[in-house]
Amino acid sequence: MVKMVSHRELIALIVQQLNKFNPEYQSVEDFLNESAMLQTLNATEEKFVLDTVAGCTEYKSILDVVVNAFYVKDGRYCPISERNLYIVICYLATFQLEEIGFQHFSRIVKSLDTAKMQQFLRFFFNGLHLNTWIKDEWSHFYDSVYVKENWIDPLLRWQPKVQQLIEKLTDKLSNCTATVKTSRVTQPKEFNLTVPKPRAIPPPTPAPLPLLPKRQPVPPSIYKPPKERKQLEEMKTKNIQKAKDLLLEANTKQFRCAAIKPEKRENIHDSMDSKPAFKAQKIQSKIDNMPIKLNTAAILREGALYQRKLEEELKRVENLQQGAGDPSEFLEWQKQMRGKDLEEQLAEIECRRLQGKLSYEEAVLAHQSVIQENKKKADLLREEKTELMHLYAEKCLQEQKEMKELVEQVMEGHKNVKQVKAKIQEYKQQIVQQVCEESEELLWQALAEKEEKNRKRYELIQQIRALESAPSIRHKFVDLTETGGHGLFGEMSIVELRERLALLKEAQKAAEEEKRDQIIHEKQAKEQLILDKLDQISQFRAELGRAAALKQEEKKKSQSSERPMKDERILNLQKKITEKTMERKKQAGLLKISPQKTRMVSSKDSFQWNHWKELEESRERQFRILQHGFMDREAAQKRELIVAARSGAKACVLRSDLR
Repeated sequence: MVKMVSHRELIALIVQQLNKFNPEYQSVEDFLNESAMLQTLNATEEKFVLDTVAGCTEYKSILDVVVNAFYVKDGRYCPISERNLYIVICYLATFQLEEIGFQHFSRIVKSLDTAKMQQFLRFFFNGLHLNTWIKDEWSHFYDSVYVKENWIDPLLRWQPKVQQLIEKLTDKLSNCTATVKTSRVTQPKEFNLTVPKPRAIPPPTPAPLPLLPKRQPVPPSIYKPPKERKQLEEMKTKNIQKAKDLLLEANTKQFRCAAIKPEKRENIHDSMDSKPAFKAQKIQSKIDNMPIKLNTAAILREGALYQRKLEEELKRVENLQQGAGDPSEFLEWQKQMRGKDLEEQLAEIECRRLQGKLSYEEAVLAHQSVIQENKKKADLLREEKTELMHLYAEKCLQEQKEMKELVEQVMEGHKNVKQVKAKIQEYKQQIVQQVCEESEELLWQALAEKEEKNRKRYELIQQIRALESAPSIRHKFVDLTETGGHGLFGEMSIVELRERLALLKEAQKAAEEEKRDQIIHEKQAKEQLILDKLDQISQFRAELGRAAALKQEEKKKSQSSERPMKDERILNLQKKITEKTMERKKQAGLLKISPQKTRMVSSKDSFQWNHWKELEESRERQFRILQHGFMDREAAQKRELIVAARSGAKACVLRSDLR
């Protein structure tokens, strides 16, 4: 048989379940099914608890409006832990009052704390509150008509009976206070205090410690940066700006000295073709004999390089002694063949350049013919333009007449508008005057409240300062020869600590002296090694200088033996180009073009001339790249043949090269 539970226990159980429930992690049904407290209730009590908990979670947003306002106005001193209790009472009064009946509701209210229920019901069943802000706030969540018909009107119908219940609760509170006033007054008894022990005689006061002389304050100039640094930064910024200006000026005036006037360009082309190509001569300088200061890393690096070259040369001599072949004949033949290939490539490049120049001359002739056709079309367009301008002038005159008539009509309408604006301005001034008066009253109220707060703060600050100004004198005598008595393993007195620190400093000085001697010995050994390396490097440099001089003489002899050769295709193309240029000059003399068009043509000619100049520079770069690649391939072939000769595979390398 299930035991009956009182109303107070039921409400406490509902509040406990609401405190435990978290809607983020589980639903209401799962939470109620898992709770073990509901198993001890009968069917009606269990249904009441389930309905109440589910309703409080469903209408939480509406109930929070009332409870939050209660805590702000009447329940400022109520504990926040009883929030769910007020939510349950608000839910029962709003949604379950007609279902459970007023008698059952009054029993629930009487079973709880009288003062709290009387205070909350008086706040909630206030007619002014229900008809004003509670209705407006609930209308944010639900339809206003639905809120008024289903919730506000029933609460107003139950208001008289609830008012009687509130009066009963107030009578009960007054009776409780009357009994408390007539209660017996407590009589105080003496405390059973222990007898104080006699105080010990205080030790004699020590002599006052001598005061140190007052030190001079730190000058403020230490915390300020020096003036020299600021001056250096300003000079640095000025120099950077000056360098930027110079760079900008150099970039803008980069090609000003090389600009050629259009009337002199053709004479320059002819003179350039007639003049022989400039050949730069190398200036013999004595750079190898100049003294160069080397650091330690450079000396060691150069010594290692010469040592590696010496080892390679010794290996090569050993291989020649053992019977390895000399690849110099094959390399000479390979060099000649590659030289022929390079000459053919250069001839092909020159042919392409001349073909491009020929196509350029043909394009100029075509352009001149197009200019003549455009001149005829421009004359026709000018005639059409004059006719259109006459028509446009007539149309503008007609539009000006229409605009004048429209302006006169608008000015008549503006006269009536000024009177209406004056009336509106007077009305606005009256509204502003009323608002200013209201704002002055509110400001005076706020000022009075602020003065009251400041006065209370001033009194509190005075009390705190009085407490802080109370003297507190404490003397503690320290003996440097005694330990702290903390019970640690390495515990020692301050005197012993100072002695140990002195011993450690002496040991550290001895270790530093040993390290210093070791560093000096290492430095002397390193200097001797560098001197040896410098002697070795000077010997190698002398030998390399002699070898370079011999190689330079051989190169001069080989260059003097070579002679430039020209291809027949190149000669034919040069003849065609001269013929086309003559034809272009004749046609240009016949044409009579306006100054603006001549400037356009000259700008196009300068652009095309720059274009051809860039093409020639790119071909020269390709020629240099081919030469550089030729030399790289030749050096790589030499290395491959030397390695193959050493390993006895010379024949295989020759066959692969011929393929």
